[in-house]
Amino acid sequence: MASVGVPASWPYPRWIAHRGAGKLAPENTLAAFRLGASHGYRMFECDVKLSADGVPFLLHDATLDRTTSGHGVADQQSWETLSALDAGSWHSAAFAGEPLPSLEAVARYCLAHGYLLNIEIKPTPGAEAVTGAAVADAAARLWPPTAVPPLLTSFSPEALEAAQAAQPKLPRGLLLEGLWAGWLETGLRLGCVAIVCKHTLWDSASVLQARSAGFRALSYTVNDAAEARRLLDLGTDGVITDRVDLFAPER
Repeated sequence: MASVGVPASWPYPRWIAHRGAGKLAPENTLAAFRLGASHGYRMFECDVKLSADGVPFLLHDATLDRTTSGHGVADQQSWETLSALDAGSWHSAAFAGEPLPSLEAVARYCLAHGYLLNIEIKPTPGAEAVTGAAVADAAARLWPPTAVPPLLTSFSPEALEAAQAAQPKLPRGLLLEGLWAGWLETGLRLGCVAIVCKHTLWDSASVLQARSAGFRALSYTVNDAAEARRLLDLGTDGVITDRVDLFAPER
C-alpha cells in the first residue's frame, strides 16, 4: 500500500487545538472539532485507540467511564457497541447524544474542510504494537497522497516503532513528559520528524538539542499567554492548547 509522506517544508500550523476544542466541548468528538474550527483553528490533536474488532476510534482514557455513557475497558468493546455510546452528556446537556467518532469519520471531516490532524496513538496498555500499526495503516488508507498527512505521535516508543514498520513514510513525533536518558537517540531511531514535549521542558538548551538533531519542537498543553509567548520566542514550531477561546491561531 502506498503511504503519504510529509512535504520537505513543515506543512503544519503553529497552533493546534487539543482534543478538538480543549475543554469547551466534549473532548475527542466531532462537536469539539467543529467548535475548534469556529475559533479559527485548522489543526487538531486527538487520541486514537482500537475497538475489540480493530476499528480505530477517538478516546483518551483506557476506560469508557469518564467521558462516555459506557463502562469498562474500551478495547474490550466492539465498534458497534462503542458507536452507540453518548460521549457528550458528561460535558454538558448541550452535547447530549454526541457519539464517539471513528478515525475514518474524523479523516472525512478534516479532508472535506482542509484541516490538519495530529493523531496521538493512545493504545490501551498491552496493545502498543498492534495499535501503532493499525492506526498507521488506517491513516495511510484514509489520507490520499496529495493531502498533507496526519502527524502520528505517541508516548510509547513501541507504538511508534510499529507505526514506522507499517507505514514508514508517515511523519512521526515522540511525545515526552520528561527528558529521560536517550530521548534524542530514541527519536532518531524511530525516524521522528518532531519532539512533542510538556511545555515546561523546553528551554534554549533543549530546543537547540532538538533542532541540531533535525527535529521540529512542539509543546503541550499550553494554556497561559505568558508561557505561549515564551515558547514562541524560543522559536518552537507548534503549540497544543485547550484555550481555543484565548489564542487566535495564525491564518
